[in-house]
Amino acid sequence: MIRPNDLLECVLSEIENNLKCVNTEALSAKFYISPTHLRRLFKFAFDLSIGSYIRSRKLSASINDLLNTKENILDIALEYGLDYEQSYIRAFKREFGLTPGEFRKTGQIVKVNPPLQLFNSNKIADGLIFGPDIVIIPQFHIIGKTHKIPFDDSLTLAPKAAIQFWENERRQIKNVINPNVYIGFTCNIDVEAGFSEYITAVQVEDRKNIHPGLNKYTFDSSLCARFRYIGQHHYYDLNRNIAKEMYSKICNFENEAESKYALLNNKVYFEKVDTEQYDGTYCQMEWFSPVTEKTNMNM
Repeated sequence: MIRPNDLLECVLSEIENNLKCVNTEALSAKFYISPTHLRRLFKFAFDLSIGSYIRSRKLSASINDLLNTKENILDIALEYGLDYEQSYIRAFKREFGLTPGEFRKTGQIVKVNPPLQLFNSNKIADGLIFGPDIVIIPQFHIIGKTHKIPFDDSLTLAPKAAIQFWENERRQIKNVINPNVYIGFTCNIDVEAGFSEYITAVQVEDRKNIHPGLNKYTFDSSLCARFRYIGQHHYYDLNRNIAKEMYSKICNFENEAESKYALLNNKVYFEKVDTEQYDGTYCQMEWFSPVTEKTNMNM
């Protein structure tokens, strides 16, 4: 099995080396991954569809042909895999704000999207971490089982509690919005006592008909930092070492001098795992924490 960082680096390299003929199907065949899973993985990693990225890179590369050759527009379109001149013209104008003919005539400066790349800061063990993206999370409700977990044991006990919930208690919950998505919710963090509450849960439409032994919680709409993790393992194998490396990377974000936001993860944070996204090789997880602008903390 190819590690996710190696796979994505190879995909990015293959796109750049074969821009004129590359497409998603060719990439998936070359790297023995289904087109569906390649699209999902690429979108999850870069928050951009692979089709849009390939098209953008093709259009950027075609600028060199427009400037340095006398090829007609149709021939350039065909060279980059577009069967019709008008398709190329429309795509070019959407990307750069003017047609290829207008660009060739005026020499106007246009902004191109550079090739994507992975950095060492993205890499952890056999996985990758991306972010943060700053996003608004609308209010949502969860129902699940609450565990009081000591800080020192959280990286071991929380994954065990998650598996226990997923295999057993979740089946008792009704009105689930997405039955494939697990939510692990950390709240009521008591630094002095050294404990926090960890709710193994699923999102629900409402907080009615709660089975005995389960609890409800509402997360209010908040500005959050979102980190995305891809690992070469089953989601059941999200373990202490992986979590420790992830949290180290996440803490580095807050300590960066240029970071505009501070995490409020001393109050609440949660992770989401869409079990349907597991393709037999790669696990995907999202981690969210409310944030505040650092300037607001000094007011």
